[in-house]
Amino acid sequence: MTKIISSSITDTRTSPIARKPIYQHLYIQVLAAIALGIVLGHYAPSVGEQMKPLGDTFIKLIKMLIAPIIFCTVVSGIASMQNLKRIGRVGLKAIIYFEVLTTLALIIGLIGVNLLKPGAGMHIDPATLDATAIAGYAKAAHDQSVVGFLMHIVPTTVFGAFAEGDILQVLFISILFAFALQLMGDLGRPLLNIIDLVAGAFFRMLKIVMYVAPLGAFGGMAFTVGKYGVGSLAAYGNLLICYYVTAAVFVFVVLNLVAKLAGFSLWKFLKYIHEELVLVLGTSSSESALPRLMGKLEKLGCDKSTVGLVVPSGYCFNLDGSCINMTVLAIFIAQALDIDVSLYHQITLLFILLLTSKGAASVTGGAFITLAATLGSMDIIPAAGLVLVLGVYRFISEGGALINVIGNGVATIFIARWDGVLDREQLKRELG
Repeated sequence: MTKIISSSITDTRTSPIARKPIYQHLYIQVLAAIALGIVLGHYAPSVGEQMKPLGDTFIKLIKMLIAPIIFCTVVSGIASMQNLKRIGRVGLKAIIYFEVLTTLALIIGLIGVNLLKPGAGMHIDPATLDATAIAGYAKAAHDQSVVGFLMHIVPTTVFGAFAEGDILQVLFISILFAFALQLMGDLGRPLLNIIDLVAGAFFRMLKIVMYVAPLGAFGGMAFTVGKYGVGSLAAYGNLLICYYVTAAVFVFVVLNLVAKLAGFSLWKFLKYIHEELVLVLGTSSSESALPRLMGKLEKLGCDKSTVGLVVPSGYCFNLDGSCINMTVLAIFIAQALDIDVSLYHQITLLFILLLTSKGAASVTGGAFITLAATLGSMDIIPAAGLVLVLGVYRFISEGGALINVIGNGVATIFIARWDGVLDREQLKRELG
């Protein structure tokens, strides 16, 4: 029955170019929609802002499917495994990998912002900052704590986790349910077959939803450009250059090295998931690519249980792009306010972010709220300084979302190879 899921996943992929006109390819349609959104947002900003519901509705459609797809994939993968010890082994390897990579992302972010100094010369007086614009983020940051985050993992009700679409809570329920189903032995087999059938149906639903992806990308980009304007890109040019150069170094040096260790080409992998990356670019949400990314990783030869464990947990604990933007923004604010942040305080910032960044995916605007909480706890860089980056944060978060998707894709292949459950021949065939 598990073949049903694989066949449904295959349907999410496009046919070879020779068999389909180029305008019928999803990424071409999404790119065209992004271009139209930029034009509308630039020349008719008020109309562009009104397109926001299109982007928001598409994201809601995707989020509607994420929870059941994760549940079915994780349960099917774990419950089908004969060796329960392997689940713990994969989980431990994933934790080690996530900690190493997010630490490197934070360090590279710090190095990049210290070398390029995007905020130097702005000389903004901290007394002139108006913190009212970030009052909502500050309140959410104040409510965050380590104990609160750990308690948040356990939902109030099973159905509440699905209703809210909380990835971490759904993952927790899925793992518990999968263990329970496996302990039932043969009695649980009929239910597992039904879950496989349900998974196939949800992947078919995903295929239907993807037909409106261009509308979502159009609405998201029109709103972004209409609200913040192309002019904000020029005003914060140094910050954007710093962030994207630093992010590129992380992807093409660190992730490229990880890909080589796993035995595949990063360039070919990026080409393989180009549709998902274009979708993320248009919607500014890494979650929009999650279901299709899981499908493509299975198609690449990664074991289904590894995909089911690593990708959802990576979306909670392996946010490389978000880690880079938090360190870059924190030091940028200090530079703009002429605050000298010593090496000791920067290392302290790094260690605090290593802990606080793990909860960045549990709330809307997570990276921004996490950074507000971190700055508030250090009393060196005023959290009110975040108001300086509000106008450009949307453009930075797009880059972070792209890196989060790439990073979790690479992580899954690497961990599957590390655990010996990667079909290397299939990987080579799919990547050409």
